[in-house]
Amino acid sequence: MDFVSIRIITGDVARLVEFYERATGLRATWFTEDFAELRTGGGATLAIAGTRTVPLFAPGSARPADNQSVITEFLVDDVDRVHRNLTGFVTDFVNEPTTMPWGNRALLFRDPDGNLVNFFTPVTPEAIAKFAR
Repeated sequence: MDFVSIRIITGDVARLVEFYERATGLRATWFTEDFAELRTGGGATLAIAGTRTVPLFAPGSARPADNQSVITEFLVDDVDRVHRNLTGFVTDFVNEPTTMPWGNRALLFRDPDGNLVNFFTPVTPEAIAKFAR
């Protein structure tokens, strides 16, 4: 089994796609006005879908802007530089770049729907080895 994507349900697909394009520097591929994907160099995909797609799976099974437990994470080369680049664009930083006990320097913020996003850079030898590309 392979993990391939995470999907965010939103009430405003264009706004959220634009946010993630700017935050990540990736370009989205649009499939319909209700569905777009951003593919990372590591092979994972961030899918963004509108509320009109929810009934295709099961009516009422997902609600936009209601996530209180999932953090979407992106590995970046220099989290401090990314933080400087996002300052003035991201309006809700939860935490400034902080070195975590497991060896990643992490920046936590919220997207326009309130979903948590973590950009991180491995900084200890163990973390660097874990994420060696």
